[in-house]
Amino acid sequence: MDITHRKPPGSRPVVVAPVVAAVAAVALLAAPAATATTTAPSASAASTGSTLARGGGRAAAPGTVVAVEARGGMTAAEVSLSLREADIDASRVRYGATWYRVLYRTTDSAGAPTTASQLVVLPHTRRATLPVVSWLHGTTVHRDEVASVNPASNDRRAALLFASTGRAVSAPDYVGLGRGEGFHPYGDPAATVSAAVDGLRAARALARSTGRDLAREVLISGFSQGGPATMLVGRALREQGRDPYFRAGALAPVAGPFALSAFEAAAADDAVDHAPLYLAYFATAWNRMYGLYDTPAEAFRAPYDQRIEELFDGRHSARDLKEALPATSRELFTPAFLDRIRKPDGDLARRLRVLDHTCDWRPAVPVRLFHGSGDQDVVFAHARHCAAQPERNRADHVLTDVGAVDHNTSVKRALPLVVDFFDRRRP
Repeated sequence: MDITHRKPPGSRPVVVAPVVAAVAAVALLAAPAATATTTAPSASAASTGSTLARGGGRAAAPGTVVAVEARGGMTAAEVSLSLREADIDASRVRYGATWYRVLYRTTDSAGAPTTASQLVVLPHTRRATLPVVSWLHGTTVHRDEVASVNPASNDRRAALLFASTGRAVSAPDYVGLGRGEGFHPYGDPAATVSAAVDGLRAARALARSTGRDLAREVLISGFSQGGPATMLVGRALREQGRDPYFRAGALAPVAGPFALSAFEAAAADDAVDHAPLYLAYFATAWNRMYGLYDTPAEAFRAPYDQRIEELFDGRHSARDLKEALPATSRELFTPAFLDRIRKPDGDLARRLRVLDHTCDWRPAVPVRLFHGSGDQDVVFAHARHCAAQPERNRADHVLTDVGAVDHNTSVKRALPLVVDFFDRRRP
């Protein structure tokens, strides 16, 4: 789960522009280029603009583009530099790319219509039908610390890496993060799948406005929280017919908490790094969705019960939260609530069980799991737990240990390997 220490940048002003002008600008910025060295707008030349698309009102269908709020371009050299600055292998970079922040319609954890945001990246290639990657990010507590808003986000770097290999990328911020509405329904399966699938639909609409299209087969990858999300979205597209056009083509989850019951129990026992933050995020989000407690005092000790829901309002950074919370779950939570997390029952146990079995199906496409054996946020046993499920279902899967590295380093090591895996899936 990607808990970073960066303070997200302030939001940039958005200038309203006519629909026709914005579509023309999108088409211009996404114009394909011949080679990896082709000229494109520099990262420092990002522009802003807001456009209400036709049908983008509150009753619009899921996947409808509401607005293209910002856009910018990077050359292959600029993408490579950005990756190297984050210690991510840039040797796979071949093309520059144009990125867009896109608002689109989707549904929340209650199934109600809402607006979410995402980063869409289109490569500077001449290909008319683009291979497509869905990149699903890890735990993010501040709504602006996402790929579509923060240019320093490693999730933006991941999206740029995939785009630089000639693929379109849809990187949803999820519901309640970025420029979306409401709160983030942390880990909710329905909202996770909706944000990703509707994000793909919106990305395809954007690509088609530039005279290109997205391929039907989606290559899906995600880190930490995005690991189980990868398996949920893959199943929704592959087995459940969630979209009439898109189908899962390959799955590559990285360092995911695939046994959520065990993860939360370990957080209750302070047996994982950043345990109070993870468990408090889980408790406050799941209380908003499912009702875990009647008052914060049932779950949180004083004085934390007075401020806890304010702290997890999407406007506090991970650093803010670590400064405001105690060092251990034992100091933060009541003994009764910790016991309930260790031994869940009823509706809580049922909902956790769903997220203990996101890998428990038989994909007709290859699954490649990546995890670091030195991870102390999400321990390597989670990868083994996931791998055992496709093994039992006789599915094509491989688990790769990327080394004795921490949680956030594991994704940096895994990303080039995911690119290589996807390259072998080229039509």
